[in-house]
Amino acid sequence: MRQKENVSPKQMGVLFFTYMTGSSIINIPSPLIGKAGSDAWLSLLISGGLGMGLLVCMLFLYRRYPSLTYVEYSRRLIGVWPTAILSLLPLSFILQMVTGIVLDIGLFMQSSMMRGTPVYAFSLPILMVAALTVRAGIEVMARMFAIIIVLVICSVTVVLLLSLENYNWGFLIPVMPHGIKPLLHGAFFSFGFPYAEIFLFAMLLPFVRERSSGELNRTMFIGLIWNIITLCISIICTIMMFGPLAGVKKYSLFEVARTVEVQEIISRIESVMGMSLIAGSYMKATITLYVLSLYVSQLFKLKNYKVIAMPLALVAFLNILVGFKSDMDWTELVSVVHPLWVSVSFVFPLLLITLVALFRKPPS
Repeated sequence: MRQKENVSPKQMGVLFFTYMTGSSIINIPSPLIGKAGSDAWLSLLISGGLGMGLLVCMLFLYRRYPSLTYVEYSRRLIGVWPTAILSLLPLSFILQMVTGIVLDIGLFMQSSMMRGTPVYAFSLPILMVAALTVRAGIEVMARMFAIIIVLVICSVTVVLLLSLENYNWGFLIPVMPHGIKPLLHGAFFSFGFPYAEIFLFAMLLPFVRERSSGELNRTMFIGLIWNIITLCISIICTIMMFGPLAGVKKYSLFEVARTVEVQEIISRIESVMGMSLIAGSYMKATITLYVLSLYVSQLFKLKNYKVIAMPLALVAFLNILVGFKSDMDWTELVSVVHPLWVSVSFVFPLLLITLVALFRKPPS
């Protein structure tokens, strides 16, 4: 399977940046500002630093077992049944991630652009396209997503630059007016989304074509650093635009785009930001569904992960239909449950496997 599919270190770095930035650039600013206020960008720096620690663990395991995924080297390190038991939480959360990412697209469209349209009218097409992209393989994903993420970042950059005249630098001060507690609260939230989700790439690194770990390490760290910079800029610009109100505007960059008006020639460009959110979320949902399909196929020793991509997408769609009663249910889950769930599901298993690998003799 992996012998037929492979990508270069640079393509893996692009996939990594795309995954970490795609939907978070739109979804992170508002809730993070709501928790940390004007210090939200500092919270992001803290959580980004913790994310780098997870990336170090993941790359260490890749150097030790360059041809094995997380499931495969877990079996070698702790055994088949412990790996299966330890995989229950990661599998449940990855499925929840696919559900949540696609649900968020539907909620955004329903609340901001096409009011009254049911959420499933958006969710089903997105999941079907994501499943078809998964079946196309990681090589197609790497080439296609490289183009899409450039368009997304360019769109966001243009919107932020056109808003320059509306920024108020005074909204960024004072620093930590309410002490360190809101700062740490924001860091805990932003660590859960998106930095703990780095775990998923432990399943994808063996697809790298070249076995030059140095180049891959450099590319992955560059991708993470650019992600932190990009999110920090979007958060700072949102704070300078709306000040104390930034935390109550759900899709804050979409609201920033609504304020853009240049000589009555350029206006009402929020649809561009809306398309960026949809494109970014689609790419993240596709990568997550890919990892879920691969994880399930390797855990149950199926021959081909592609055949279960569509059934898993259907399960996610059914979860959207019956799993959430309202927008408030989803907001509470993301804000309260998500950071703790992701820490138990992703961080604990990755640290445990890394610790075991440290005390095991490296394979010859």
